[in-house]
Amino acid sequence: MEFQKDDIITLKIDDMGMDGEGIGKSDGFTFFVKDAVVGDQIEAKVMKVKKGYAYARLTKILVPSTDRIDPKCALHRQCGGCQIQGLNYKTQLLFKEKRIKSNLNRIGGFSQELIEQVTEPIMGMEEPFSYRNKAQFPIGTDRNGNVVAGFYAKRTHTIIPNTDCILGVKENKVILEMILDHMKRYHIAAYSEKDEKGLVRHVLIRKGFATGELMVCLVLNGNKLPQADKLIAELTKVEGMTSISININTEKTNVIMGKVCHTLWGCDTITDVLHVRSTESIDSGKDLYCADDSGIIFAISPLSFYQVNPIQTERLYSLALEYAGLTGAETVWDLYCGIGTISLFMAKRAKQVYGIEIVEQAVKDARANAKRNNIDNVCFYTGKAEDLLPRLYREEGIYADVICVDPPRKGCDAACLETIIKMAPKRIVYISCDSATLARDLKYLCANGYALRRVRGADMFCNTVHVECVVLMSRVEK
Repeated sequence: MEFQKDDIITLKIDDMGMDGEGIGKSDGFTFFVKDAVVGDQIEAKVMKVKKGYAYARLTKILVPSTDRIDPKCALHRQCGGCQIQGLNYKTQLLFKEKRIKSNLNRIGGFSQELIEQVTEPIMGMEEPFSYRNKAQFPIGTDRNGNVVAGFYAKRTHTIIPNTDCILGVKENKVILEMILDHMKRYHIAAYSEKDEKGLVRHVLIRKGFATGELMVCLVLNGNKLPQADKLIAELTKVEGMTSISININTEKTNVIMGKVCHTLWGCDTITDVLHVRSTESIDSGKDLYCADDSGIIFAISPLSFYQVNPIQTERLYSLALEYAGLTGAETVWDLYCGIGTISLFMAKRAKQVYGIEIVEQAVKDARANAKRNNIDNVCFYTGKAEDLLPRLYREEGIYADVICVDPPRKGCDAACLETIIKMAPKRIVYISCDSATLARDLKYLCANGYALRRVRGADMFCNTVHVECVVLMSRVEK
């Protein structure tokens, strides 16, 4: 049977794709259906037909899956940020673990037997909502000319109005409504991408979960906020308010933040604290910290990179530390080190730690964080890991007992991987935000003298399709 656009079909959803879409077959032909979950029997409208597959839109759930739940957010289908919110949380975790294993097998070429042997249970959350310490809300106008804040619908720049995202903190709603009221009262225009006019582009809100400190930064298409003192007077009523600033971005760009920030009130930064969690804490989800850990304090500016889920970040980095197996005698290299979060965790247990990061401001933040925590056995370099690591190895003969890598979604550069092989560390700890590129890099490393020892997923972004992963490899002695 040949399918055409606008055909109405019925499907049994048997699988889910990488983006959380349901997968079903009709007459042997594969359909991808957004918002459908495994086990659903549905009616769908064909939207686009390709040579061997097609896309369809969910129109009716005929028989719901036993794994389907009622989403907490009424806007989840419009927004698209929480692709799998309609799936119960236990099944979400199974979906993510299956994705990691599938990529290790399909892309990495590892046997199913080995994968099952080395994979440990994924680290989920006890409460998979209200976990984000950072939110960036685009500001715009609706069809009636009203100023709105919310999130972009998937693959568009159409704003879905929402001041109360269930993944964020409760203060977001209060703060956004204060800002929107201020804009309406003083006739301050939202930025329009179409004509590049208007003032307020985005609102950034950050919260230190350990400290309760709050930051608000308005991203402006200009360098001044009208009646700023009036808005400050309102915002400072919010408990925990610590920093209010503006960020200047007058470029025609999709990049949210500009390079310059001006503090209007309070501090330039907020602080947060991360701890090393015990093994029992990692496995149980309880807030149990290691007895010898006093925590590491981080200062966070509007432009700082900082993991958005601090609860899971502690578990993720504690697991990386466990995998590193440090005794106090090791030299550790942390590649793609950001503001030094992993480096400082490692430095508390290692002889010496070196970090490499391409973003100059992140390196400045890392050095300041080391000084703030009185950690002096760590040194940070600015540059591309794939350029700097080979040069340091070649010219200065650096070595490493342990190398930790936490690359961007594209994975490690080939030159970086080649140098890691030449340096021959005893152990490699790989933290990944994309199990596909992880599998590719593991295939190379394991073909050049390393063995896969431990693998564990971490659900940093609950209700979405994204999943982090920590891997331990060790050098195979010849």
